[in-house]
Amino acid sequence: MHCQTIVLGAGIVGVSTALHLQARGRKVILIDRDEPGSGTSHGNAGLIERSSVIPYAFPRELSSLLRYGLNRQSDVRYSLTHVPKIAPWLFKYWQNSSAAGLQVATQAMLPLVQRCVEEHDALIDAAGLGDLVKANGWIEVFRNDDAFSKAKADAHALAPYGLSYEVLDRQQLHQRETDLSDNVVGGIHWLDPKTVTNPGGLTRGYTALFVKRGGQFIHGDARTLRQIDSEWQVDSRQGPITAPEVVVALGPQSADLFKPLGYRIPLEIKRGYHMHYQGRDGAELKHSICDGQGGYVLAPMAQGIRLTTGIEFAASGDAANEIQLKRCEALARKIFPLGQRLDAQPWLGRRPCLPDMRPVIGPAARHKGLWFNFGHAHHGLTLGPVSGRLLAEMITGEATFTDPAPYSAARFN
Repeated sequence: MHCQTIVLGAGIVGVSTALHLQARGRKVILIDRDEPGSGTSHGNAGLIERSSVIPYAFPRELSSLLRYGLNRQSDVRYSLTHVPKIAPWLFKYWQNSSAAGLQVATQAMLPLVQRCVEEHDALIDAAGLGDLVKANGWIEVFRNDDAFSKAKADAHALAPYGLSYEVLDRQQLHQRETDLSDNVVGGIHWLDPKTVTNPGGLTRGYTALFVKRGGQFIHGDARTLRQIDSEWQVDSRQGPITAPEVVVALGPQSADLFKPLGYRIPLEIKRGYHMHYQGRDGAELKHSICDGQGGYVLAPMAQGIRLTTGIEFAASGDAANEIQLKRCEALARKIFPLGQRLDAQPWLGRRPCLPDMRPVIGPAARHKGLWFNFGHAHHGLTLGPVSGRLLAEMITGEATFTDPAPYSAARFN
């Protein structure tokens, strides 16, 4: 079977890339060993995060480093056996999180973040998925006055980015979310983002649009990728598939392909968990709620109230560890009346991250027809459609909506 472009990976990034290439006239086959939207795209907090203009930086203050070093925090935990292996990467991350480095990353990511909602909107409308999306933003809540005061100052400092938000005192916050406890003293309601009540369902809906428009989704093993003369070939359940172009959009598994081809891209994994809950005694959550101090998000989902944890540094293949989820759950129960768990086991996901806080989007320098689109860290759902558009413009030779140089794989080689 032959096509013009093979896209490897049916998460939100790969599916969006396939749709944008298809819209530009390419015959595309989308390949994954699993069902679309069943990996990292399934388990996130469901935020199309237009307000997240500053990337997640590594802590620089000595007090923070000492606190995290004790490994008792809810927002970040680490496996003692994994830290020595990831230490060089963490050091690069720390270096890039300086004031100057963070400014570089912010400016690099801004063109993508600014377009994230409108690029999603176009696909949501085309796929008829509006019932999965809410336009009421999300609320950051605070459990003490000091943290609330700092957050208000930080929000004010974002004025140059033109973000829409409302500062809510205790009474205003409880009017907006009547079932929150008195343990929260105030909040900031970020109004630009949209929220998704079933991120995996959204990805599958985008895949259905791709198929409806004539594309093919086929189960296959991306790890069989090989170059034969001027073509790329992958094994699938329907036999070998060949194309002159291939896109690696495998999120946390992307290294399985680029490493054997000789590319030294420092991709690492931040693990995270989710669990669904009932609201106790009919309690209802109307908005997605982020407890920045606790490092978790509560989000109203089709499956229940989803608690999504922060960061766990552990080997990708290590067994799930409930320590972080239990810490977050204990904090969440203090601000919202969570009922019983609805899932038999916690879901474990893997966020693909690079130490300079931006993805790789663009061509592979030494292999003609090989393209990369991975490393979106905490914002894969947010940036899937916009990064898919950028890569499709590059592949087809169209004028790009922004300079793609900040995302080049060559920055690591």
